[in-house]
Amino acid sequence: MAMSWSGTFEKIAEYKFKIPRHYKPGMRVDGIIYADERLLASIKKDNAPEQVANVAFLPGIVKYSLAMPDIHWGYGFSIGGVCATDPASEGVISPGGVGYDINCGVRMLSTSLTLEDIKDRISKIVDALYQNIPSGVGSKGQIRVSYQEEKRVLLEGARWAVSRGFGIKDDLESCEEYGAIEDADPDSVSERAYERGKPQCGTLGSGNHFLEVQVVEDIFDRSIAEKLGLSIGQITVMIHSGSRGFGYQVCDDSLKMMGKCISKYAINVPDRQLACAPINSPEAKAYIGAMRAAANYAWANRQILMHLTRQSFEKVFSKSWQSFGMNLIYDVAHNIAKFEKHMIDGREKTLCIHRKGATRAFGPGNPALPSKYRDIGQPVIIPGDMGTASYLLVGTNQAEEESFASTCHGAGRLKSRHEALRTISFESLIKELKSKGIEVRATGKKTIVEEAPSAYKDVNEVVEVVHQAGLSKKVCRMRPLCVVKG
Repeated sequence: MAMSWSGTFEKIAEYKFKIPRHYKPGMRVDGIIYADERLLASIKKDNAPEQVANVAFLPGIVKYSLAMPDIHWGYGFSIGGVCATDPASEGVISPGGVGYDINCGVRMLSTSLTLEDIKDRISKIVDALYQNIPSGVGSKGQIRVSYQEEKRVLLEGARWAVSRGFGIKDDLESCEEYGAIEDADPDSVSERAYERGKPQCGTLGSGNHFLEVQVVEDIFDRSIAEKLGLSIGQITVMIHSGSRGFGYQVCDDSLKMMGKCISKYAINVPDRQLACAPINSPEAKAYIGAMRAAANYAWANRQILMHLTRQSFEKVFSKSWQSFGMNLIYDVAHNIAKFEKHMIDGREKTLCIHRKGATRAFGPGNPALPSKYRDIGQPVIIPGDMGTASYLLVGTNQAEEESFASTCHGAGRLKSRHEALRTISFESLIKELKSKGIEVRATGKKTIVEEAPSAYKDVNEVVEVVHQAGLSKKVCRMRPLCVVKG
């Protein structure tokens, strides 16, 4: 990780700061970071604003290089970075603008259970989830697929999982892209990626991935909460995972291929980690096809994880999941590049939107939304870190105008994993979580310490920034009761 950023910001609005184009010769647009003064101080510490400025060099970039308040140092792009490029103006696509965990994302389930119903069974619930759901580095699931079957996973995403009995058709209605993005290309995927993906479908993984049982603690918009069927004291579940080793390998393979494109297409970027290719080039087309395949793998993965979660609750309560209304509210991706229509200077354009550690936030009326959410806007799910609150928000029309319909994706790291291991005691952390009434299960102490609440920014503050800035609107806040960590 790099040292503190020495540049200066121009405050252009409340919660909005600019890195002017003249900061670095070669920037094609300004950089914009959404934050408050306090968050800005921590954002400067790991030099992530430099990455916002570097992204502004990309050919075909439109309007500005953006970052959300949960921004921190990443590979090429900062995590929390958003960038739109125009295919009609030599725009490029950069794997660094999606990241290694392609379609890492989160899904949220509602239930008709209340805290009163489960308070004496929390230990049983977390034990059942931990036993039923494979987690940890390199974890392998019960689902074994042949090479041909894996191709179907890559083409059909969550639809494949539902066709195999892992959930119901209604689940697909509540997924971004209905659980499968079109035009995935399994033939652009390496044999190594196939091998890594074979045993990992239906596994939680490691790092910041988790499965959490929560209770709705605060409601900020009663009418939207009612439309989503949520009320105070209600039990919800959040699942945070991605495309596992499969997506990692796709990114790794693509970066090697894209590295050669910088000289081939005479692209000038200040950091080789911003390797990219013109959207209409064969290299870009191969990456887009493989990335979409990885995105579909992730949707299938989260669909299976949800099925295993429902089974775990059925085991504890000896009832069907339908009897306690365990339904999917929504599933969103927060590491992906997508082609979307946006209004630029009064004209509709199809742009390539890179969101890396950022959530899509379509506002009310957007035709891409399922009909049941079209009047309220897209549900936006913002998980906290282990032991702190999580939020449900909805997208806004202002986000569509201002941030290419993007908002934050979580709290955002404050300390690197290495620093967390150096400075946080496992024993005192477990004590702290117990004092808050939170039960944790994980495959090892290391993961728990790396993901300690003190290693992250304050999620309440991050969410308040996007709410006040108008990028998404707070609906409710959930408090964790038990967590299964990767």
